Amino acid sequence: MSWAEAAFLGLVQGLTEFLPVSSSAHLRIIGPMLPSGGDPGAAFTAITQIGTEAAVLLYFRKDIARITMAWLQSLRQPFGPQTPDSRMGWLIILGTLPIAILGLLFKDAIETSLRNLYITATMLIVFALILAWADRHGRKQRSLNELGWTHGLLFGLAQAMALIPGVSRSGGTITAGLLMGYTREAAARYSFLLAIPAVLASGFFQLYRSWGTGMAPPVGQTALATLVAFVVGYAVIIWFLKLVSTRGYMPFVIYRIVLGVVVFGLLAAGVLTPT
Repeated sequence: MSWAEAAFLGLVQGLTEFLPVSSSAHLRIIGPMLPSGGDPGAAFTAITQIGTEAAVLLYFRKDIARITMAWLQSLRQPFGPQTPDSRMGWLIILGTLPIAILGLLFKDAIETSLRNLYITATMLIVFALILAWADRHGRKQRSLNELGWTHGLLFGLAQAMALIPGVSRSGGTITAGLLMGYTREAAARYSFLLAIPAVLASGFFQLYRSWGTGMAPPVGQTALATLVAFVVGYAVIIWFLKLVSTRGYMPFVIYRIVLGVVVFGLLAAGVLTPT
């Protein structure tokens, strides 16, 4: 992987991580089409996501500090009355459990068979249709102050679907939020906060696991891609939250369907190989 390719993949990661279009699918599709060729791999994808999550930490720093302090104070009475912020801390922990458990149970499949491009293209199209239905028919009335334990777990299960490239972490959680009646902005905002523990844990786990082995992506290029993803991702957060407060998700639905159809076409033409 060249430096230019690493920077380009970091740009793609930053542009797509927070949009409901699946960043892992884009890296999986684009990687083999670069001059060096080949799937950049699950480790490269997970590590570069540290950059985009650093952007989330910076953008939501005040919210995160407030939630963390409230959660720490709630430890004195974990079964007592909860403030909205302390409850949010517990809900983020609860919502992280499904992706952590399923990620460990299906680790080998996630890194191999589930990266098949036929699966990726199918997920892009299928979840585009689900997102379209949710955006059209969701009531869009609930705020995050109304988030309870059942919905918190359902958000977590939706996030876990993103272990399959093509589903999209933000797309899965946003779709679930819309189906449960949350506003577009509330669903998007919670998808960012919920992703923090899972993405950072996955990235640092892959960094530790691949360090000093033949499986490790190139250090310098991966660091560059992570830095680019951070800068671009921060700008995308600002833009995306403004967009969803006034407009729907139909442009992303159309984009996902078109991309899925293009991938099927490239596979049929032999330009891309499934694995």
